[in-house]
Amino acid sequence: MKGISIKDIAQEAGVSPTTVSFVLNGKGKEKRISEQVSKRILKIAGKLKYKPNQLARGLRTGKTKTIGLIVEDIANIFFANVAKVVEDEADKFGYKVLFGSTEDNEEKAKGLLEVLRYRQVDGYIITPTLNLDKEIAALQKPVVLMDRYFPNIADSNYVVVDNFQGAYTAVSHLVEQGYKKIGIITTTSAQIQMQQRLDGFVDALQKHDLPAGKNVIKRLPFDLDRAGFIQEITQYLQQNKDLDALFFATNYLGICGIESIRSIGLHIGTDIGMVSFDDHDIFRLHSPSITCVAQPVEEIGRRLIHMLIAELEHSTEASAPQHVVLSLELRKRESSMPAVHHVNA
Repeated sequence: MKGISIKDIAQEAGVSPTTVSFVLNGKGKEKRISEQVSKRILKIAGKLKYKPNQLARGLRTGKTKTIGLIVEDIANIFFANVAKVVEDEADKFGYKVLFGSTEDNEEKAKGLLEVLRYRQVDGYIITPTLNLDKEIAALQKPVVLMDRYFPNIADSNYVVVDNFQGAYTAVSHLVEQGYKKIGIITTTSAQIQMQQRLDGFVDALQKHDLPAGKNVIKRLPFDLDRAGFIQEITQYLQQNKDLDALFFATNYLGICGIESIRSIGLHIGTDIGMVSFDDHDIFRLHSPSITCVAQPVEEIGRRLIHMLIAELEHSTEASAPQHVVLSLELRKRESSMPAVHHVNA
């Protein structure tokens, strides 16, 4: 079905398409169009259920009132929750949000940027893949990075959390609870947020004079499926039976870890301690409940939008890049109860 155009409205109102365009874009008074004519045009537009073509409007005004949001995985509860906050906050400023997931795939990320460029979004919020720095630096619209950033792009805006301190706090908590042989399950990703979490883990162990060698670090490929993660974690536990606690660097690894631990007959909180980076409903509802380092999702979403809107509204003014690093909350639960020292059979 053909959409209603400005020409259709102009024909019914008995005026020129240019007059209709001025009225619909709020420039009636500026162009000295009578109030009577303006009201007639708006009434006809409403009756015909006219919807403006955002691409055409973008060509005329340079603004489409849309924002592109690229995340790693919209199915991940962290990114899904942040996206919801971003969408709600953007709506308050009259912006709509277009979503996309990279699955941490560089080519898919580049494809999404092309689509958003074609849609002429006014600005971008991006969770970047590892080698996307050149493409991001080349964007001609305001950009805010989330979850991670590129140290080599000094003038980028970003909102992240203190990954190093979050991991350090989590591991220190396990040490304070009496755990002495702590392993980490992380990914092979070289992205800065994952490296910071690993650094925080290692630093906490070293500060407490505990083993921090390669045998307590298990790296898993990001693109494994659920069964693959569970299998790898299970094998790691079977090969390292002296471990008395685990720190999981992401919530999806933590969820797989729960299944792995149960599959070999161990009990979380009694046989082995556990803390995960990033919260999840499963961690709160699981018995025993799972201690985690929780990210401030609401604040992340609000900061992202407010930072981007500020860039959009002052795009002609040179301003210093904004770097926001937010603190995390250690939510203590049953999985990190005081350790009962033993060697797993």
